[in-house]
Amino acid sequence: MLILGIDPGLGTTGWGLVRAEGNRLVHVANGRLKSDAQAPLPRRLAHLDAMLTALIADHFPQAAACEEVFVNANPQSTLKLGQARGVCLCAMARAGLDVGEYAARLVKQAVVGTGRAEKAQVHAMVARLLPGAKIDGADAADALAVAITHAHHLASARTMTAARGRAMPAT
Repeated sequence: MLILGIDPGLGTTGWGLVRAEGNRLVHVANGRLKSDAQAPLPRRLAHLDAMLTALIADHFPQAAACEEVFVNANPQSTLKLGQARGVCLCAMARAGLDVGEYAARLVKQAVVGTGRAEKAQVHAMVARLLPGAKIDGADAADALAVAITHAHHLASARTMTAARGRAMPAT
């Protein structure tokens, strides 16, 4: 299964693609989608939508996940991040993808083992989990971490479903 992970941002949105083959994860691609800081907000959001739509059309992922918005000290920054995230969710939903949503703390916990991990720790662990991957900066590393978290979540859900199917009915 090909999984797209997104680390949303208005200036830079990180993306990462991993293939889940059973319990094994394989790096496919990653990168950053950038918008022009001088452009008006509506144009930046439309450009983000167009880039993400093209990315999805190029790779045909079967699943997607997006990091949830965290609250900044600056409410304007939080609002712009939320708008960029909304564009990402809309583009993925329009492509017919079911989208998992994960808090940054949960992603860090799933990938590093602690919810208070620093960006450098996340990047290092993603590189270790996906050997040989050339990671295009911290935003792409975060997006790959989101994809890895979603892969783990999907695998856990499959395991629980299989276990319930094997359970003996009560008599």
